[in-house]
Amino acid sequence: MFLRGPRSVRLRTQILLLQIAVVGLTLGLAFGVFAYVSGDRLSGEYGQRALAIARTVASDPQVRAAVARYADSPLPAGPALRQELADGELEQIADSARLRTGALFVVITDDAGIRLAHPDPARLGEMVSTDPSRALAGGEVVIQEHGTLGESVRAKVPVLQPDAVSGGRVVGEVSVGISTAAVHDQLLGDLRRAGLLVGGALLAGIAGSVLLARRWHGLTLGLEPSELAELVREQDAVLHGIGEGVVAVDAAWRTTVVNEEARRLLGIDPEPGSAVEAIGLTPRVLEAFRAADGHPVQAAVGDRIVVVTGRTVTREARTLGAVLSVRDRTDVESLTRQLDAVSTMSTVLRAQRHEFANRLHLLNGLLHTGRPDEATRYLGELLGSGPLGATLPGVDAIRDPYLQAFLAAKAAHARERGVHLRLGPNTWIDANLAAPVDVTTVLGNLLDNAIDAAAAGGDGAVSLVEVELVQEDATLHIAVADSGAGVDPAVADSIFAEGVSTKSGGGPGGRGLGLALARQVARARGGEVLLGDPGGVREDSARLPGAEFIARMPGVLTEQEAAWTEES
Repeated sequence: MFLRGPRSVRLRTQILLLQIAVVGLTLGLAFGVFAYVSGDRLSGEYGQRALAIARTVASDPQVRAAVARYADSPLPAGPALRQELADGELEQIADSARLRTGALFVVITDDAGIRLAHPDPARLGEMVSTDPSRALAGGEVVIQEHGTLGESVRAKVPVLQPDAVSGGRVVGEVSVGISTAAVHDQLLGDLRRAGLLVGGALLAGIAGSVLLARRWHGLTLGLEPSELAELVREQDAVLHGIGEGVVAVDAAWRTTVVNEEARRLLGIDPEPGSAVEAIGLTPRVLEAFRAADGHPVQAAVGDRIVVVTGRTVTREARTLGAVLSVRDRTDVESLTRQLDAVSTMSTVLRAQRHEFANRLHLLNGLLHTGRPDEATRYLGELLGSGPLGATLPGVDAIRDPYLQAFLAAKAAHARERGVHLRLGPNTWIDANLAAPVDVTTVLGNLLDNAIDAAAAGGDGAVSLVEVELVQEDATLHIAVADSGAGVDPAVADSIFAEGVSTKSGGGPGGRGLGLALARQVARARGGEVLLGDPGGVREDSARLPGAEFIARMPGVLTEQEAAWTEES
């Protein structure tokens, strides 16, 4: 188990909290910017509204005439002036505009800044509380100020004399203010609506973060970063430390891991993420990988014999992919073939020893019974025929003793199966074997298949196998025919493929490898193994009706001492 501290927080929790914090901070900043921009926008809108009201009042002919009249004559301060102004038309026009537009105030002054109209009659006849100089100088002003009626966004517009044309004399000003409380109320309404949207966005962000955290948990199988790092270290150590090749794929059958041993044994060099069909596996290896049933399958890859095993990888009832393990069996197969060759030689030697012992017993009996003439004739017969002559007629045409013994053993094996093995009339080998293991691998597989086919029955009344061996310099030519039923045309084109067999009991790791191995060994020496004739009905009655295989193996014969004697 992987250990974590008692106070450690799981990564998905950290990511969830971080995402919530980021979403919250982002939405908070966005809300703040929106509030600032909205406040500035509303202030500008209300300022333009106040300016429009002020322009309307300032352009009123009655206002211009009344203000010009007050500007042309001095204003005596006192209660009489306030009462006159409170009852005057300017106050009525200003109050009407204020009530109609909802403004905080509409104030009219003369060219000295004396209030001629004001919402508070007590303020009439007094100097305005804010600076009127820019408006009295002929300019328009929009500004936020604090006056006698409180904080407001106000606009100040000059009042021109009635007969003035463009550039006429300024006789007063109109100041219109809208309370900032109204601006704030409008801003709060906008912010409440924006707050609802921000809250919804925050909840959506939190929900998305929770879903992402769950997705993370599923993708990492609930493992923490420290656990994942430890798994990667262990995987790297295991994959490069074991003597087996490993190929791993995900659930979509795309390669995720291929260690160096697998690259060497399978002869592949795939890019990560490649489809398993495109990485260069042989059909037999690919079939075993796709099956992923845990059964070992023996296959030939290049000049190697490997055993591959495919297994499905699951975790918590969830299929994660498959793994193919590859073990090199080349050396084992080579040793097995050598052991088979030694076993064959041993069998033949035991048979010869038994045969010689019987003959010596007969000769001993003749001598002890006083019959020397018969003993002499018997010795002459023994000298005229070798020990293998009766076993396999014509074997004397083969010079190499090892090959003679091998063929004699195969003939004995064939007799046990009820099959007669004979040498072809053109058989002639006047050299020794330079590669006995390779030759017996190819020849043995072809003979075994022919014996099985002949024993299974065919068109002929007698089960028969004919093998013909011909020397061409250092090249050995082999032809093996049988009296069986021949090769099914349906598999004739694929008979050399791994896993293809005409015999019962085939399957992964079982039959279907002999011919592929024989062809592989021959091709490794620059030769070939071919199906010369699939068999069937023949017009030439001198030829056997079954299948005929031919092989060519360059460089396996030599004039030097036999290789098997040197090895032994």
